[in-house]
Amino acid sequence: MTAPVLALYRRITRWPAGHWLFSRAVCLKAPYFATIAPRFVSLEPGRCEVRIRDRRRVHNHIGTVHAIALCNLAELSAGVMTDATIPASMRWIPKGMTVEYLKKATGTLHGVATPDVPAVESKAGYDLPVTVAVTNSAGDTVFRARIAMWVSPRR
Repeated sequence: MTAPVLALYRRITRWPAGHWLFSRAVCLKAPYFATIAPRFVSLEPGRCEVRIRDRRRVHNHIGTVHAIALCNLAELSAGVMTDATIPASMRWIPKGMTVEYLKKATGTLHGVATPDVPAVESKAGYDLPVTVAVTNSAGDTVFRARIAMWVSPRR
């Protein structure tokens, strides 16, 4: 059984402007993420790629992409990837995040979220660590996050 978010992505992205529509739909469900104007590039079980453009609204005082905008990109891509990956009988919530700022973040940025271990069905809750690497247009990793997702059975 395909996760609802993955089924929606597969259906909508076949249309013209489908990636934009899907990105808007996600931001309607979770409005805070609209602050970074994300664009979903790809989504499949075990992988989600989201792009953000370098715009003034996400800048800090030195003209680079703000640390919290990078954290938002990481949490968004990790959350949607987790939703598309875990079994339908399970649910998730972020439990914690550690981050590394590796270089100044400028230009268009791509965040790629992947689970560190396979997601499985379980009668008990478990930690699912997710790594998000954010690269710039030159392919340099500028930011890395490790997000602890708590995965537990639906009630």
